[in-house]
Amino acid sequence: MYGKINGDEPIIRLENVWKVYHIGKIQVEALRGLNLSVFPREFVAIMGPSGSGKSTLMNMIGCLDVPTKGKVYLEGRDISKLHESDLAQIRGKIIGFVFQSFNLMPSLTAVENVMLPMTFQGVDKILREKRAIELLNGVDLGDRIYHKPSELSGGEQQRVAIARALANDPDVILADEPTGNLDSRAGREVMEMLSKLQRERNKTIVMVTHDESLSKYAHRVIHIKDGRTI
Repeated sequence: MYGKINGDEPIIRLENVWKVYHIGKIQVEALRGLNLSVFPREFVAIMGPSGSGKSTLMNMIGCLDVPTKGKVYLEGRDISKLHESDLAQIRGKIIGFVFQSFNLMPSLTAVENVMLPMTFQGVDKILREKRAIELLNGVDLGDRIYHKPSELSGGEQQRVAIARALANDPDVILADEPTGNLDSRAGREVMEMLSKLQRERNKTIVMVTHDESLSKYAHRVIHIKDGRTI
């Protein structure tokens, strides 16, 4: 059972984490003994060049992959050896994801997209819809709730994705290049919303980006290169 941890303890902690991929006879070391701590209610930006290990690190934090060796702790529990079914439960309850490409279901309306994570957690349909509408109002999309992704701008789609990330009230929001497909104005609006989530809803935000201009939104910037923090 997961519980809220003390604010002085890391909500995310990686200890000597290695991730090695085998591609044919080639061995690729994506992470090389990486150590990292993120504390509750922090806004952390992870930056590095292409191939530095940013995406692999995000997969570790997001319970999308497990390390070859080392330990990954989430809310005080080692998740590095858990089975996929357990990891899926953790992803559903503790972590919300915001992706560069939005990853919305094209056949579903905005409100249906936001309801989807709650469906997997067995939330009653009436409650799902009520919360989804409240979340969409919270990202200024109250008049677009029945529009499908193809009927929304890029900025609007990303705001739907933020609302969806909040559906199960997770402690951690992982944002992977959240402004990568947006113009400067829409990108600024998305970043202001993420900052507001950290300030007003006490969310822990971990953002992966290559855009130096976004570092001003973070409390702390962590640079990685060749699978290590620098």
